Amino acid sequence: MNANTFDLNLVRVFLAIWDLRSVTAAADRLGLTQPAVSHSLKRLREQFSDPLFVRVGPRMEPTEAAFRLHEPFNRALRVIQQTILSHDAFVPELSERTFTIAMSDISEFYLLPQLLAALETAAPSVRVRSAQLDAGTVAAALRTGQVDLALGYLPTLRDADIASSFLLEDNFLCLVSRSHPLAGQPLDLDAFARLNFVDVSVHATGYKRVRDLISEIGVRWTATTRIEHFMVVPELVRQTHLAAIFPFSASSRVARCGEFSLLELPFEVPSIEVQVHLHLNFQNDPGLIWMRDLMTRIFGISADRMRQELQIIPARGAR
Repeated sequence: MNANTFDLNLVRVFLAIWDLRSVTAAADRLGLTQPAVSHSLKRLREQFSDPLFVRVGPRMEPTEAAFRLHEPFNRALRVIQQTILSHDAFVPELSERTFTIAMSDISEFYLLPQLLAALETAAPSVRVRSAQLDAGTVAAALRTGQVDLALGYLPTLRDADIASSFLLEDNFLCLVSRSHPLAGQPLDLDAFARLNFVDVSVHATGYKRVRDLISEIGVRWTATTRIEHFMVVPELVRQTHLAAIFPFSASSRVARCGEFSLLELPFEVPSIEVQVHLHLNFQNDPGLIWMRDLMTRIFGISADRMRQELQIIPARGAR
């Protein structure tokens, strides 16, 4: 092998297949055709005289040689990226950059309006593109630059090469309409058990944590409706006598219309830390550092205001 003629684009292909265990998915991520990625894999195999990835069922699993190559390739790509980014100036007032931010629909509802409002003044030509937040793939998407930043409660990122910055502390409460029979009344465990809830798909990690807690402590609850998206919940609750377990942050928005009652849950619910996540590959990118710092400033202030504005009915009885 002649190291001087080695194509560094093959490193990106290798790492994409490593992350996704699929040639087709790697092609989608890299913006290439499937035959182009297959050809690059063939070149890698010839360079290293090893299959590198072998098909096991639907997945392309790495060989021992691929395991040896992964960390050096990852480290080399990081050095190249950081070297380039460290020389790239970012002037917010003049920038026309588009930032891709992975976030849940809750973050879109609560955080995105405040971020866009701040950008109108600080960086009027900067654009934001929201990407679906998938806890299972977000680390790889951050590492490859498919997304620039991720917002949310993502404890699985603690073991990845991710720099996480605290934004706000969130929690959950019980949301009912003002016309609900229990509106404005303290909840106890018996009253909680009598409610009919709208349940939400547990893709949201913070909500899943609360749902798991309810199961662990044996609290009775009845979910008569199940949906996929959190931000459908307020309208369902507003027009029915359904209840919902809902985040403090999003509640601070919907409660302004005066059509909801916010009830404290009758059992202890650990708070969750909402953070902004940045991969170490891009820690020298001045644009991403600026965007992260902007989020940290505006959301820290808004979270304090949120706690002051919310009128929550304290729970009664067992905690």
